[in-house]
Amino acid sequence: MTSRDLGASGLATPPLVLGGNVFGWTVDKAASFRILDRFAERGGVMIDTADVYSAWVPGHQGGESETIIGEWLRTSGKRDQVLIATKVGMLDGDGGAKLAPTRIAAAAEASLQRLGIDTIDLYFAHQDDEAVPQEDVLAAFDTLIKAGKVRALGASNFHALRLKSALDLADRTGLPHYRVLQPEYNLVSRHKFEGELQDLCITHNIGVVPFYGLASGYLTGKYRSAADFGKSVRGGRMQAYIDGKGPAVLAAMDAVAARTGATLAQIALAWLAAQDGVTAPIASATSIEQLDELIGAWDLTLTADQLDRLTAAGA
Repeated sequence: MTSRDLGASGLATPPLVLGGNVFGWTVDKAASFRILDRFAERGGVMIDTADVYSAWVPGHQGGESETIIGEWLRTSGKRDQVLIATKVGMLDGDGGAKLAPTRIAAAAEASLQRLGIDTIDLYFAHQDDEAVPQEDVLAAFDTLIKAGKVRALGASNFHALRLKSALDLADRTGLPHYRVLQPEYNLVSRHKFEGELQDLCITHNIGVVPFYGLASGYLTGKYRSAADFGKSVRGGRMQAYIDGKGPAVLAAMDAVAARTGATLAQIALAWLAAQDGVTAPIASATSIEQLDELIGAWDLTLTADQLDRLTAAGA
């Protein structure tokens, strides 16, 4: 396992980031602690969460994942072993502006309190907010960086044009740059990243940590037909993959699995980690066994022919 630089952020991680969206949702606190302990024990470094996790659950308001991670950091004493990434921008602020400066400041303080830390290692704008001037957004983040509350900035769910605009603005004004991008990207959903956005990240040395690396579980092979949808709360999302290129991609993955002995999840993550510009895919685990499987992708190197076969299946 080799650590990779996250672009020009000054941060580095092995080629897997642990997704924290399941903590406090489909994974209770005790199981979350076991997964986090195992991740650190195996050499994992970056844990990704957000203030909005898991506001979609009835009775939740957001911050549940950060709270569990914060309790684990305090009880485990492992703050110095890990990097914490969190996000702002999907919960409404005053007037509904999700990235208003006052919203960013308040959200950062709330995240720091829940996490029980002094500094957020990587702070993402969770989505673009065209209602707020980009200069105001970056100035708000700059205030947090100068106060020592944030180390590096990331952008999530940004289109190429808006990311380039923010980078150009930072060049002109001396405001901080987005150093990391978190896009949706996997073997069956490639259009949101490949092309202009990918080229922009490569040109500007922006680290890329894709989410939905396993396509909500579809790329594990768990959902082969509509009869499998009941296997998890995410099952309803699978129809689009089944109706599209999903079956062809799974067939190609099955062939690679037969040659390598790797699981489909490991193959999906190894393919992602091999793509130009990608630093480390994000994946979440609901058990120790699942986490160990995901970490196995660190040691899987696909051949050029295998990579080409997988790429062609989803083209």
